[in-house]
Amino acid sequence: MGAVIRFATLIWLAVSAPLMAQNNPVVVELYTSQGCSSCPPADAFFHDSLSGRDDVIALSLHVDYWDYIGWKDSFASPAYTKRQKAYATAAGHRSVYTPQMIIAGQDHVVGNKPGKVNDLIEAHKQMRSAIAISMQRKGNSVVINVESSGARDDMIVHLIRYKPKENVSIKRGENAGRTVTYSNIVDDWDVLAEWDGRKPLQIKAPAKGDNPVVALVQKAGNGPILAAARIK
Repeated sequence: MGAVIRFATLIWLAVSAPLMAQNNPVVVELYTSQGCSSCPPADAFFHDSLSGRDDVIALSLHVDYWDYIGWKDSFASPAYTKRQKAYATAAGHRSVYTPQMIIAGQDHVVGNKPGKVNDLIEAHKQMRSAIAISMQRKGNSVVINVESSGARDDMIVHLIRYKPKENVSIKRGENAGRTVTYSNIVDDWDVLAEWDGRKPLQIKAPAKGDNPVVALVQKAGNGPILAAARIK
């Protein structure tokens, strides 16, 4: 699969059937790089404490802007750099950095500060969303159902695939000689649909293979992540 954020080929329908409620896990995005000497502690915290949690959907996105200093990140994509920069623009920040974690599309925090990250996750777990999402796997596809209990806004439905775990031996650059364990490595990101919340939405999208699948609804313009679901 290509690591490109793109519009996917899909089938979508307005539906009127009620959705089965799902717990709404908190999405945590880690922006990291194999070429960043400050990142391994954040990668370890992410692997040990976040990647396996059921109440958190932890996504590791590798950026490419450190590739020039001696080691090309094998998971990096300019699409993920672009997404991080879009978050910075939306928040009024002038620059990007690694390691960075973005909690629920809203809170930006240095990725190697576990206490702050956990506090933000707990705060977001207490928040209620007007968006409900559920997802089922059917063969080589997934069917996603989304509905709103009142939210009317410009929203985007995304579909993400990730590799659960990889060990990487880094030969050059700032982390030369280290073997780092990476978890929940995003390797495919599709933009499925734009949605305004006025009618329930059903989307059928291709999802071949056994890797986990994540669907999320985010306010347009890299705003808050309003709902998310995962199939492991």
